[in-house]
Amino acid sequence: MLAFSRFRVPPQEQASFLLDAERAAAWFAGRPGCRYAEVVGNLDEPDLFALASGWDDVGSYRRAFNGYDAKMILMPVLNRALDEPSAWASPTDVGLNVPRIR
Repeated sequence: MLAFSRFRVPPQEQASFLLDAERAAAWFAGRPGCRYAEVVGNLDEPDLFALASGWDDVGSYRRAFNGYDAKMILMPVLNRALDEPSAWASPTDVGLNVPRIR
């Protein structure tokens, strides 16, 4: 399972954002079931960043959000994410995928 959250960050906020985002990536990387977690920047748009992480399964990803420490580390970053789907998996693992009603 892949979790991919994108962020649009103005230049004057990037240093602070990157510190928080790297801390979130380190939190994810230390959770059971996390294969990797990293902060990446877009090659064409300098204000576009992402927090990418790979997981053994969706349960491991969801459990990474449990507890006070998780909320304090993850929420300041993830609250800034663009409003778009962020959890991805192989189509064979997903099965029939019915869109949410908007």
